[in-house]
Formats: sequence, C-alpha cells, structure tokens
Amino acid sequence: MKTLILALLMTLVVSCSSNEPQNTPITYGDTIALPQPAPQGGLTINEALWLRASSREYADTPLSLEELGGVMWAAAGINRPENSHLTAPSAMAVYSVDVYAFTPEGVYRYDAASHTLVRCAEGDHRELSAMQEFAYTAPLNLVYIADMAKYDRFRMAPEQSLHYAGMDAAGYAENVNLYAAGHGLKSITRGLLRREEVLTLLGLGDHYKVVLSQTVGK
Repeated sequence: MKTLILALLMTLVVSCSSNEPQNTPITYGDTIALPQPAPQGGLTINEALWLRASSREYADTPLSLEELGGVMWAAAGINRPENSHLTAPSAMAVYSVDVYAFTPEGVYRYDAASHTLVRCAEGDHRELSAMQEFAYTAPLNLVYIADMAKYDRFRMAPEQSLHYAGMDAAGYAENVNLYAAGHGLKSITRGLLRREEVLTLLGLGDHYKVVLSQTVGK
C-alpha cells in the first residue's frame, strides 16, 4: 500500500513540476538575482512528508534558476515582509545563520532581503563543503554558518548559543528537505565537511561556526 502511495505521489511531483517554469539556466556572476517562488506550487505538505528521504546518489545535472531560487527561499527566505521574518524559525529571533551555496562556479551567500546570491569566492569548492564523494558532483551544496557574536547581548554560555544556532540551522535544512521532496528534487542533510577550510576560504573570523551542510540535486 505504501509503495502505491509513493508511486502516486511521484506522479504528482512530475505533474506539478511540469506546470511550473523551471527551465531557465543559471547565469553565474558577482550576483545572481533569483526569481520569487509562487505562493502556490509543488505538492502538499503531507505529500512532501511522504516523499522526504535522504539521498546519496546525484546526477551532475544543474538546477534551473527557478529551482535554485525556490531552494534558497525555502531555507531562509522572507515570508513576512512586514517584519522581515523568515520561512524558518529562529530561537529568540536572532537569525544568526547565513546560508552559503557551493556551486560548480563559485561560493555564494544568500541575501534574503534582496533574494539574491552574492559571490564570496570564485571556482569550484564543493569538496570543502562535504567529506562524501557524492556531494562533489551534485549541483548544489549548502553550508549553514552562524555568527555567534549575535548572541553576545544575551550573556549566555557558549554551548547554549551554539545549541540555539544548531536549532536554527536544522530548521533551515528541513525546510529545504521538504521543498526538495515537494518539487521533484533530492536532498540530504550532512554533518561532515571541512569546517576550518570553509571559514578560511570565506574569510570569516573566530566568532563564526559552521553548523550544518546539505546537498541538493536531481
């Protein structure tokens, strides 16, 4: 019975995806302007939950601009413009976590306010964002990095602030997992990556912590 349900849901994924424009190639540059995701699209949340699974096999097929924009918005996009709050929750509304996209052409930081990706480093650095070979050729790896200085005003123990940052990053990542499942993509959340090398590449100081990473593709 479950196999039948999953087969029907996969048919829905293809059907829903075919009704959405998802074929614009990504033009890489200093800034990538992302299209706003439609208020309606993809599968229902229940259908996406049925399909959500961690995948360790990826084609090197690139994402479209629409797919990239949807993934980034799902992770940490603005869904309440009146107060700039995001799609994912944040403990005490600190929003300490930034999302970095590791692509074949460079590393980009997601700017939620403008819904753009801003290049931080040129070239293919996907091997820093993972320690598993399947991620090296996947079209997109996300790295979630927290600015721990944003917790200083709360005067809490370092382990407590890191716990909150981990909660936030996990929320971002699960948004991506559900978006991927609902739009015919594959994903997996990962803990293994070259943390210090990532921070060095991005020129981030000691008050930054790499929290999580994630692979997205087809």
